[in-house]
Amino acid sequence: MIGRVLETIERFRMFQTGQRVGVAVSGGADSVCLLHVLFELAPRWNLHLSVLHLDHQLRGEESAEDARFVEKLAGEMGLTFSLGRVDVAAAVRERGENLEQAAREVRRGFFLGYLDCGAADRVALGHTRSDQAETVLFRFLRGSGTAGLAGIRPVTEDGFVRPLLGVDRAAVEQFLRERNIAWREDSSNTCLDFARNRIRRELLPMLEREWNPAIAETLANTADWALEEESYWAQEVDRLAAEQLTVHPPAVFLRADRLSQLPAAVARRLVRRAIEMVKGDLRGINFGHIAAVLALAYQKEGDGRLQAPEVDVYRSFEWLRLAPPGMDRLENRNFRLPAPVPGAVSLPGGSSAVLIELIENTKTSESVDSRYNELMDWLDWDRISGALEVRNWRPGDQYRPVGHTGEEKLKVLFQQARIPLWERRSWPVVTHGDEIIWSRRFGPAANLMATPESRMLLRIQETSS
Repeated sequence: MIGRVLETIERFRMFQTGQRVGVAVSGGADSVCLLHVLFELAPRWNLHLSVLHLDHQLRGEESAEDARFVEKLAGEMGLTFSLGRVDVAAAVRERGENLEQAAREVRRGFFLGYLDCGAADRVALGHTRSDQAETVLFRFLRGSGTAGLAGIRPVTEDGFVRPLLGVDRAAVEQFLRERNIAWREDSSNTCLDFARNRIRRELLPMLEREWNPAIAETLANTADWALEEESYWAQEVDRLAAEQLTVHPPAVFLRADRLSQLPAAVARRLVRRAIEMVKGDLRGINFGHIAAVLALAYQKEGDGRLQAPEVDVYRSFEWLRLAPPGMDRLENRNFRLPAPVPGAVSLPGGSSAVLIELIENTKTSESVDSRYNELMDWLDWDRISGALEVRNWRPGDQYRPVGHTGEEKLKVLFQQARIPLWERRSWPVVTHGDEIIWSRRFGPAANLMATPESRMLLRIQETSS
């Protein structure tokens, strides 16, 4: 046991000299074994151990007994004990999650608190190879790809380590019995209402009897294989994402035409990365969601939209936009702002501003023909009276830009210029009363364009903030 755990720790470089390690101890066999093994190995790295226990308050006096058991164990070993209490049932009611998911989230939050405040450099968790096998099977049944089949990570970026992943549950219990070390049994582990318990107590034993006596080892090896694959792909996707993804928080953009030309293995991973960047994680995302996004990208033309958990996916022309739901609500895009002359108006979002300049024309003696191109970006200020406003485009807006023979609906101009639908909604125009005198990209109104005879020139342009 000690040798196999040591091998796992060294393989994945779980600890550095002198680190503070919080050991998550529920009182069950796995976590009690973890504590004793790390207690023996700690001098190798001069680790400073402490014991962390969270009371979920789900089993009444039994939960309280677990906490007292772990506190006594920590005291006997001369280790600091930290206790947390959370009403998980209340969290279930508040979040609408299932009990297993809520309990995991609560535990994770409890342990992260110690990492975030600097009380611990690592939190060691007691997951074993048996847990790994159950996780791989569970995720396979739910349709996970290679990333999901990598199972439980030995080391995570936020500081969790799992030194027991190289040993199974039977070896853990044998270790404890040989040393006469007591542990607690969680009565909820026998409840078949939980999917994990059904896999552990019914499905895996059946597969072991009827299909493969070494099924747990096979599944754990699959996780190890997939983990190495994903480690390689993580670096490759970092490189590809920098080339293929355009990020304007909280949204991420991909060129559908480029995505459709990539090998499926690459395209799937890029979509997963984009979803993760928007959502913050990949919980609830399965193969079907990735396939649906790619099907949207593979369309030759047209628009489309679909929903994945906590992600709104939008196709317009050659672009895909992935964003949190609700970005396109009217209250998030409609604006109307006074425009001082001269002055600058910062647009919502803070990425750009409409700059308005006013200068006196000192070249009125030159001919119209010689100055036409120079004056195309300017308006005749003397033909404009009253206040100006900057607002976003609204359906039905139209005007005649310079170079056009008649009025054009902005919607038509958008289609001709292949402006994605989501960009149109906050598209800035400058108005004088009910009249549009300037629009982003399409420029000033032709009927108000300055001439060499204009006395005062008004220029409107958008600049990056």
